Amino acid sequence: MKLTLSREVDLGKESIGRLLWILAVPSITSQVVNALYNMVDRMYIGHIPEIGSAALTGVGVCFPLIMIISAFAYLFGMGGAPRASIYMGKKDNAMAEKIMGNSFVSLCLISVVLTALIFIFDKPLLYLFGASANTIGYAQSYIRIYAMGTIFVQLTLGMNAFISCQGFSMISMFTVCIGAITNIILDPLFIFVFDMGVPGAALATILSQALSAVWAIWFLRSSSTVLRLKKENMRIERKILLPCIALGVAPFLMQATESVLVLCQNSSLLKYGGDMAVGAMTILSSVMQFTLLPLQGLTQGGQPIISYNYGANLAGRVKKAFQLQTICCFTYALIMWGLIQLFPGLFVSIFTNDPALTEITCWALRIYMACVFLMGIQISCQQTFVAFGNSKVSAFLAILRKILLLIPLIYILPLFLEDKVFAVFLAEPIADTVAVMTTATLFIIEFKRLMKKMQKEKES
Repeated sequence: MKLTLSREVDLGKESIGRLLWILAVPSITSQVVNALYNMVDRMYIGHIPEIGSAALTGVGVCFPLIMIISAFAYLFGMGGAPRASIYMGKKDNAMAEKIMGNSFVSLCLISVVLTALIFIFDKPLLYLFGASANTIGYAQSYIRIYAMGTIFVQLTLGMNAFISCQGFSMISMFTVCIGAITNIILDPLFIFVFDMGVPGAALATILSQALSAVWAIWFLRSSSTVLRLKKENMRIERKILLPCIALGVAPFLMQATESVLVLCQNSSLLKYGGDMAVGAMTILSSVMQFTLLPLQGLTQGGQPIISYNYGANLAGRVKKAFQLQTICCFTYALIMWGLIQLFPGLFVSIFTNDPALTEITCWALRIYMACVFLMGIQISCQQTFVAFGNSKVSAFLAILRKILLLIPLIYILPLFLEDKVFAVFLAEPIADTVAVMTTATLFIIEFKRLMKKMQKEKES
């Protein structure tokens, strides 16, 4: 009898190319569509008559808090899902279900804590992340409504990872699409038709996330899934949850440190270039997010393949999956780099029609994303460490680029360059280059070691 991981694919037997296509395309679609939750808000808000630029900057400084919220979803979801895949590869679905149940409860609990903290500390945090007297009103009106939907964000992002890790790529894609499409419809309705402005954008977002969360939970409770969300698995056990948290630290830090990074960038830019420079960074971070998320989607499609076959001790399939994943990641990143360098105005026009903001952003975009073509290698290697369950190295790489390299450069470069704003933007490509070289070196060493280990275990 043929043993399958899910109703869609057999991760242990089907061709790697077909598996990556089947799993990565929906995952990429999910990531891109998920980005639209916040990007669509910015697109519409930036075009509100008279207040568009100030409102866009205000909503932009909410982005670090939004990243922190999603980071906790990654801590439990992206930490638990690879471990569930590994146990499924070992044919231990019972343990995989316990991992999912523990992650679900953790997501619910952290949602309550995050919502309370944002309501208590929203104003000082927004000022910390770059708000000014001109933009704080827009920022606060957005984040307070968004915070009320924290639990929906947690459950959508966190539990959808468990749908993906089972090989249900189309279901995972639908989880995201159903909410994003709803958001695209509700945004202009609430912002312009009902004249709700910035609060309308936030309300549209949380209603859309709620719809996605309900769908994800319904599916994981249904008879259609392989791993079932059951009450008996929802009692938190340290021996189950702590390894998930350890593995989730890397994706958590990748998201959470984004907020620290934005804090440093915005504070420096506010000092050297004012609200206009901060507004430009809002657009730059949006373009960067939109560029990198398909890479995250591609590697999330590859993660179940690598994790499952690693758990099944199939070294050849692991190697082939990583090679194909990396080629696809690098090719995509190279194409996006070329388009951004040739047509920066096309990307900027999506977010603003203000001539002054457009001018500074087009100039900055070429600098800020000068080495983005290297990120295909960086993300492929980094996410494969997660797929192997290597929490220590993946956590180190997560903090290397942003905390150890990029943030110090944001403050050091302006000391040596006459154009301070240029120096802040230049920190990004320099950090990218050093991080990729370090990541690739560490990965080659670790990958060779794991290949030898799997070969020996297979022969014994």
